[in-house]
Amino acid sequence: MALLVVLFVLLALAVLVGANWYLWRRLFRDTTARPGLVRRGGAVLIGGGWALAIGALVAERAGAPFWLQRTLAWPGFLWLALSIYLLLGVVVGEAVRPVLRRVLERRAARAAEPSAVPEREPVQVPAKAKPQAQDPPPSPPPAPAPSRRLFVSRVVGGAAAAAAVGTVGYGTYGVLRGPGVKRVTVPLAKLPRAAHGYRIAVVSDIHLGPVLGRGFAQKVVDTINGTQPDLIAVVGDLVDGSVKDLGPAAAPLAGLKARHGSYFVTGNHEYFSGAEQWVEEVRRLGLLPLENARAELPWFDLAGVNDIAGESEGLGPDFTRALGDRDPARACVLLAHQPVQIHDAVRHGVDLQLSGHTHGGQLWPGNLIASAANPTLAGLERHGDTQLYVTRGAGAWGPPTRVGAPSDITVIELASRGS
Repeated sequence: MALLVVLFVLLALAVLVGANWYLWRRLFRDTTARPGLVRRGGAVLIGGGWALAIGALVAERAGAPFWLQRTLAWPGFLWLALSIYLLLGVVVGEAVRPVLRRVLERRAARAAEPSAVPEREPVQVPAKAKPQAQDPPPSPPPAPAPSRRLFVSRVVGGAAAAAAVGTVGYGTYGVLRGPGVKRVTVPLAKLPRAAHGYRIAVVSDIHLGPVLGRGFAQKVVDTINGTQPDLIAVVGDLVDGSVKDLGPAAAPLAGLKARHGSYFVTGNHEYFSGAEQWVEEVRRLGLLPLENARAELPWFDLAGVNDIAGESEGLGPDFTRALGDRDPARACVLLAHQPVQIHDAVRHGVDLQLSGHTHGGQLWPGNLIASAANPTLAGLERHGDTQLYVTRGAGAWGPPTRVGAPSDITVIELASRGS
């Protein structure tokens, strides 16, 4: 087993080094005529960016001083996102290179063709004619034009860099301006007519940490309160850090307002950050943690289970404890961070599971990986007699950037089929 881990690490390192060498070659070596400052600067930029990115990841997981986490997080995590789209850009550029080179070759060939010029009679100049003024000195020869290959490399490299910077910039702006509101109607067969139109605001993956702090939390709270929900469900991955470092950032959650209160279940990142401390902190802020527990609301049961990551601490999900003795004639809504928990929800007769975790892929084409690892990437789907809704989440983990997966807070409106 240890040998397999070592081989995997070596393979990952080889891929990382190879990809970055390729990136340096296309963006810096191939766009310069000779070795010099630009090539050395490119090597420093790529190497330094990855040093900051790895440092940011290690500092967060190791619980380094918070000032150090914040110092490394912005440049390090943004480089992670930027390097993804730089690499995609230069890969796409491989298809453009031969086309652009062929266009330039044809243009050069047309320019080299001799043009038909009519013959003119020679002009006779008197033998004794002398110039009235001294001829001007010859002008210096023009600077040699860059080779066709160098020109193509500069055009493709520049376009790839501009596209990557624009993509990451817009994706970061989308996260920092705060999540939008998405509204989804979910019919439940067992829901009584009196509960028709009941609104649950679902928020997940806020990821307060060294990048997204108190101001972002306040935006999330204001957005949720603006929907005037009957109930608020925070379905995990609230934080990336300790209560000591992020308690002030989470403080705005005390301002959440809903007729039937706010509920919380843990996500996998809470177990990286001290889950028991955060459960007590959200309780202090006025949220009710559902730790493998159930609340019997007037028209349906609301249950919550711990995240799978808690199993390493003996605090994993316990569906029997949360759902085992409930009245099966009542509708049941389950809060569970990861969509893969739907299989247990189906076995226990849950009507609707609310989840997050996937971020909708966060950075395209990460959606392809997330889709393979989860039964539902985002949105509403049916699994047997149980419906599963997955929100893309309000924040972002790692790079504060989303591409092709905009953040959201979802208002689930329950519908009674008898209405």
